[in-house]
Amino acid sequence: MAVPLLDLKRQHLPISEEINRAVAKVFEHNMFILGPEVSEFESKIAEYIGVKHAIGVASGTDALLIALRALGVGEGDEVITTVFTFFATAGVISRLGAKPVFVDIDPKTFNMNAELIEKAITDKTKAIMPVHLYGQCADMDPILEIARKHNLKVVEDAAQAIGSRYRGKMAGSMGDLGCFSFFPSKNLGACGDGGMIVTDDDDLEELCRKLRVHGAKPKYHHHIVGYNSRLDTLQAAILLVKLENLDSWHEGRRKWAKRYDEMFSSDKITVPYVEDYNYHIYHQYTIRVEKRDTLFQYLKANNIGCAIHYPMPLHLQECYIKKLDYPKGSFPEAEKIAQEVISLPVFPELTAEEHREVIEAIEGFYK
Repeated sequence: MAVPLLDLKRQHLPISEEINRAVAKVFEHNMFILGPEVSEFESKIAEYIGVKHAIGVASGTDALLIALRALGVGEGDEVITTVFTFFATAGVISRLGAKPVFVDIDPKTFNMNAELIEKAITDKTKAIMPVHLYGQCADMDPILEIARKHNLKVVEDAAQAIGSRYRGKMAGSMGDLGCFSFFPSKNLGACGDGGMIVTDDDDLEELCRKLRVHGAKPKYHHHIVGYNSRLDTLQAAILLVKLENLDSWHEGRRKWAKRYDEMFSSDKITVPYVEDYNYHIYHQYTIRVEKRDTLFQYLKANNIGCAIHYPMPLHLQECYIKKLDYPKGSFPEAEKIAQEVISLPVFPELTAEEHREVIEAIEGFYK
């Protein structure tokens, strides 16, 4: 049986009439840029996350870029972040002329190891950017304590973690700014690109809103040079429909994750470690395995959806390996994990038969 890694058709079919009505409404009023649905979605996201403000932007990458820019990150500054994540986390730092300073990961959660942050701080450090990888929050209390001690700002890269919680606090609500992605494959995915910045700070909110519209306020009056980065009204309309289903979708993912945990028996497989104070939303269900690359090819040959998130730590990417002078071996935990991780189907509409097919294929491979 073929099993997809993700099947958005199954997600959309039960809510297709609602989505069609929402899209039709946008075509009725024709306010395609920053229309009323954008403001409504921003308000609902702010309420969902438990913050004062939410600012819709064109992508999760732009959310990170604008958040750092709003904090004054620029030429010659340094931002401390994890070495094991999607490239955008580091890429936005570089695009602002700043330097990404990497730290290694906790080998259990794969999130930034908070114990390594303080030794990475210099007089050029401006901010810390933890990533809530795969849908599990990083250990935020020590990160925030270090930030306060050294007068640093914190931007949460919560692109994969909308709805996840750390000690009862929503991802994105704990730092100075939180950033989300609505890329179609995310737990809350648009039908195209989209992103969101959240904050409790009134001044940061106003600055982010300016930056997303070329730095203008009022229109055509530009006090700073900004970006063209606005969440489309059509995407906001679709996301409003999907937001109503988000928590139940999380529970669907958590159900399949728990069953994977219970049913895998091979000692060649290490299931995800979840801190007992975290609510994991399983944007990805990512295991550690022996002979990962061979298993990956085996699953592909048997039409079992899988992916590698991520095959290379950031310090070994071609654009950084010479520029940042982090030779191989600089971050041993991340380098090891990158050779062992593989992500499996965990979308809520997965069937029991498909789930069993994945388990039997992997267990059979190791037998």
